[in-house]
Amino acid sequence: MRRFPAFLALFVAFALVVVLSAPAAAENTYVGVDSCKMCHKKEDKGDQYGKWQATKHANAYATLASDAAKEIASGKGIANAQEAPECLKCHVTAAGVDASMLDKKYKVEDGVGCESCHGAGSEYKNMKIMKDLEAAKAAGLLIPDEDTCKKCHNEESPTFKEFDFAARSAEIAHPNPSK
Repeated sequence: MRRFPAFLALFVAFALVVVLSAPAAAENTYVGVDSCKMCHKKEDKGDQYGKWQATKHANAYATLASDAAKEIASGKGIANAQEAPECLKCHVTAAGVDASMLDKKYKVEDGVGCESCHGAGSEYKNMKIMKDLEAAKAAGLLIPDEDTCKKCHNEESPTFKEFDFAARSAEIAHPNPSK
């Protein structure tokens, strides 16, 4: 039987102390659409907030209270779709995350908000950061792609219809004309 060299044991112990005592990287928190709309509701910047409000995403949570949603939920043995994790995961931004990840401005009633597609915004919401796309990405801004959409727009959804990414993304497009 080989013995563990003493210096190696000390090195491993030291490494563990360093790793375990290092502060954890802060996770971005979900700040809610009200934090985004401050800058993204201006016409000259593209009114992304207004465009979002006109989509089904903005009403996704409310949709779960509709008669049609209640019927679908009942058929799946779900008493309340607005409380069911299997429904909320696609009808609410940040569904299922720990409450410590939710800013005071976050509201479940906002449905599928900006951060559902662009990631939790606490670290990139600052205007100085948002003016620099690379800095915003480094701070957690996600640029959604087809895979982002298909996390919800897939066969698992009880109301799924064929998903045409190009057509659907054109419907919700909200570019900033000044960029």
